[in-house]
Amino acid sequence: MHTEKKLAAPQPLSWREALLFWLKLGFISFGGPAGQIAIMHQELVERRRWISERRFLHALNYCMLLPGPEAQQLATYIGWLQHRTWGGIVAGGLFVLPSLLILILLSWLYVAFGHLPLVAGIFYGIKPAVTAIVLQAAHRIGSRVLNNGWLWGIAGAAFVAIFALNLAFPLIVLAAALVGYLGGRLAPQHFAVGGGHGAAAKSYGPALIDEDTPPPAHARFRASRLLLLLLIGALLWLLPMGLLTLAFGWQGSLTQMGWFFTKAALLTFGGAYAVLPYVYQGAVDHYGWLSPTQMIDGLALGETTPGPLIMVVAFVAFVGAYGQPVFGTDSAFASGALAACLVTWFTFLPSFLFILAGGPLVESTHGELKFTAPLTAITAAVVGVIVNLALFFAYHVLWPQGFAGTFDWPAALIALGAALALFVLRRGVIQVLLASAAVGLAVHLLRGLY
Repeated sequence: MHTEKKLAAPQPLSWREALLFWLKLGFISFGGPAGQIAIMHQELVERRRWISERRFLHALNYCMLLPGPEAQQLATYIGWLQHRTWGGIVAGGLFVLPSLLILILLSWLYVAFGHLPLVAGIFYGIKPAVTAIVLQAAHRIGSRVLNNGWLWGIAGAAFVAIFALNLAFPLIVLAAALVGYLGGRLAPQHFAVGGGHGAAAKSYGPALIDEDTPPPAHARFRASRLLLLLLIGALLWLLPMGLLTLAFGWQGSLTQMGWFFTKAALLTFGGAYAVLPYVYQGAVDHYGWLSPTQMIDGLALGETTPGPLIMVVAFVAFVGAYGQPVFGTDSAFASGALAACLVTWFTFLPSFLFILAGGPLVESTHGELKFTAPLTAITAAVVGVIVNLALFFAYHVLWPQGFAGTFDWPAALIALGAALALFVLRRGVIQVLLASAAVGLAVHLLRGLY
């Protein structure tokens, strides 16, 4: 590898410089995981040269195999590599914090003023666009993963399992993992990790963490450190869960939210879109924290804010607790904000543990089929589950009163326009949502005149 002109090695990275960058990233990380990873690559690999191309993609491969938001985990990983445990916590935490604060504010505006014609019209246009966005997510993940008939078969079986048989999402994940494990042993060539994050052939000059930079002392595996991290992680989960149980009982809404979103955090293989069907099954069907329409609106808000899309869980928690305040009727906002913060804690705690505990093991496990084959199969199953989610959204958007009611033609045309903009014109999600919101507002206002 070589560059056309000799570049000087970048200056050592200070804590202050790293802190300011991770804070900035938290406010500009729009565009979903693909957009967020592209921003980090441009800033960290190309411009600042804090980490080399190969080391960046090596870390990304590991994060993509984990449950949880891969872009946030990648930020945590790079922060940890640079400045030890606290570097990882700061990088990962600042990736989430701005999004949480913005979503609490937007969630409150939604529940307090969502009935106003202006807001209702905007959401009328956004809902069909969200349906197209979810379909695009299935296509994006599928094009990366479904590279043979076996994986297509797993995706199809997962779709049938959730659409026709109404099986719970965790069962589908476990079944896919078992098929992947057996497939990795019996037909390994079909379960090797595919995708475009494998080989790196480009250099942007010498980096702080370069190809031949030896792992720092804190990145070497030590069993005692792993045990300590697992113990701390268990305490950080048990302490708030124990306090919630003491204060509100195990069946209390906040306690159940903490428990439910802990399980959701461990099932987010393939990104946020993968776990949304599980969140829907629990939050809408089982607990009744919000309605199907509110769920679609929450996803729209999640798409328009920076940070991981899985932050939609903060909206779910806010709306659920706002409608059933735990501190009395005058505490609706406080209940909603507390629920959003708690759910964010339980959702992201496993992500930090996976990186801080698993980081030193990356080199020893990377590329070994016995680890990657089950995860490849899970990601294939996720594609089928997301297609089901797109159909679910389409049903609620196009037939708002059910099949017995009328078909909503304007909503269908907005969905079609959004799909064309995403798939054919390659427009960004934010552009599509803004245009759809404008059209939806116009349709809503025109309906009000006639």
